[in-house]
Amino acid sequence: MAWYPEATRYELQPESDDQPAIRPTQFIFHSIAAPWTAKRTYEYWRDSTNLESHFGLGYEGDLGQFIGTETRADANYQANRRADGTGAISLESASNLEHTDPWTAEQIPKLIDVGVWAHKTHGIPLRICRSWTDPGFGYHSLHAEWSVGGTACPGAARIKQFREVVFPGIVARAAGPFTPPKQEDDMDPVDVWSYHGKLDGKPDPRDAYAYLRDTETRAKRIEDRLARLETQSLTDAQITAIATAIAANPKLADAIADKLAARLAN
Repeated sequence: MAWYPEATRYELQPESDDQPAIRPTQFIFHSIAAPWTAKRTYEYWRDSTNLESHFGLGYEGDLGQFIGTETRADANYQANRRADGTGAISLESASNLEHTDPWTAEQIPKLIDVGVWAHKTHGIPLRICRSWTDPGFGYHSLHAEWSVGGTACPGAARIKQFREVVFPGIVARAAGPFTPPKQEDDMDPVDVWSYHGKLDGKPDPRDAYAYLRDTETRAKRIEDRLARLETQSLTDAQITAIATAIAANPKLADAIADKLAARLAN
């Protein structure tokens, strides 16, 4: 048997021990059409009927559990326990006598919390049941097979809340809060400046900008040199004459190399 640790345990006997086991695949929300606390709902199940739900929720957010969620409870008609052993978890919540009022601000967080627990504990998928046997979450009037002769439970106001607040809340909570990636701290400007020159033995804050400007200037200068070399290439006759001169006087090679280096430096 599975017991939700945040609910007060009001265990129904002999039902808790005598009723057959289920494998929970659905969670169905109800309204009990009575303004009862969780304890009063337990007393009603115990003393006045042979039916019961797994959970009861009062107006003030007091949540009680009456049967473990791996034991059949009899609030969902054909979904209580199917032939394959699967079944639905049921929660009855306090309402007015016509179950026309919305869930209170105290009830909604508890509905979301227990729904998340059911998802994590039993693997109930985060979707609204597409058929009466389809695993997921729903409300009592969603499928005819879940009630005897039809029902409006839990009422139009709560069905709207289920679709717009409760079920999306279960999905969002079960998925976990979004944690944005950690932002890297900005680099301390001194770290950048310290890579380049010094001023009186300390990092020179002006040098980073000077370095960047100088890099751009040197790049432009190299481009200009390459362009000049392309337009001033030697003819075959000039190359032959230089080679002949170097062969006759090997020392000319050093002189020519020096001149070329000086030429490229300009």
